[in-house]
This record gives sequence, structure tokens and C-alpha cells, in this order.
Amino acid sequence: MKQRLVLTAVLFATLITFALPATAAEPADNPAIKPIPREAWWMSRHEAKLKELAEAKGDIDLVFIGDSITHGWENSGKEIWAERYAPRKAFNIGYSGDRTEHVLWRLDQGELDGIKPKLAVMMIGTNNIGHGSSTPEQTVIGVKKILDVLGEKQPQMKVLLLAVFPRGANKADRLRQAVDKINEGLPALADGERVHFLDIGPKFLADDGETLPREIMPDLLHPRAEGYKIWADAIEPSVKKLMGE
Repeated sequence: MKQRLVLTAVLFATLITFALPATAAEPADNPAIKPIPREAWWMSRHEAKLKELAEAKGDIDLVFIGDSITHGWENSGKEIWAERYAPRKAFNIGYSGDRTEHVLWRLDQGELDGIKPKLAVMMIGTNNIGHGSSTPEQTVIGVKKILDVLGEKQPQMKVLLLAVFPRGANKADRLRQAVDKINEGLPALADGERVHFLDIGPKFLADDGETLPREIMPDLLHPRAEGYKIWADAIEPSVKKLMGE
């Protein structure tokens, strides 16, 4: 009887060991949710953004969060930015090459402190799969983590979560397929109250609904000026609504 009880206890402990940590440990093993910094130029941009934030003295109503595509509002998209977003007291914290884990680090280090924006427009994730650092599923969890942090830091702020823009020449492209998998998981992160999901990817594609024209994205990833106008036009109704204009 005693041996049977001991055997049962061992079996139960074994089941717990294999059943519980498998699900509990999985998020901790996800690189997309582990905040990390990057190299020197990136840290310099971070310091410059903190200075810009301080100089704004809290007078920021709109924030753009993302990677090189968002960073590009300061380059290819600068004329549209000056027309559409500068008057709305906008703040751009897009960094070339960023993944979800880098955005998390930046938020932890004060990039939204001391302000109360009405809206954030966010798109992130293409570098997670482009660099092979995480799977599409892990990337979606990383995006969710960012949304959670934004909710904690800026509970009054609405978030317009954009589907990751299409990349690669067509649907046969491996990275296009990975982006599509990320986008499949993003709508579930929106609650229609604080977080709102919008997919404007088709706006960049040719009439066949598949081909990504080089006239819009020369390297099949980053928009040129025309692409930034497409972007601005496509989100304008949502921006107006969510900012209460």
C-alpha cells in the first residue's frame, strides 16, 4: 500500500512537471517580449527622442510607434508629415531595424513619459520575421506585450494598430507569407475601445491584389513618398475619429 502511494505521488509530480511548465515557460522563452537595447546610433536616437520629448513639455497629442517604415516619416514621408501630423503635435518614435523587443525597451526607458497623447499609430513586427529572431506567433505575442505596456503607461490613449505592410514581390515570397501570418493574429488584440485594428496593406498592392509595385516600395519593403501619402490617406478617417476631431 505504502509503495503504491509513493508511486502515485511520483507519477503525479511527474505529470505536473511536464504539464504546467510547458505552457508557463513558453512566454518567457519568447525573444519578442524580452526588452533589449541596440547599438550606438540607436542609443543616440533614443537620447535625442527623450530630449525632444522634454522640449515638448507634454504638448504631444499623436504618437507613431514602429520600425524603419515609421522612421521613414522623417525622410521619404517628411512632406506629408509636415502637412498632416506636425499640426497635430505628433511625435515619431520609429527606429530603423527595430523589433518588438526593442520597442519594449524604449517604452521602459521613458519614451512616452510626461505626456498624455490622444492616439498612437503603431506598426511593428516585420523585422522580427525578417531577421529570423522570432516566429510570426511569437511576434504577435510581442505586439500584445507592447499594447499591454501602452495600456499601463497611457490608459487614456487610443491605439490604432496597423497590420504589417506587405513585403516581397508577391504572395510566393517567404517573408510575405510570414507577414500574413502575423497579420492573421493581430485583429484578436483589438478590443474596439482602446485598441483598434486596421489593415491598409491592400492599398499598396497592384490591381491583382498581390503584386507589390516597386514604384511604391522600391526595395519591396520601404515606401517612397507616394507610399507615405497612401498611408496617410488610408488612416486619416480613423485618426480623425480616434482623436475626436
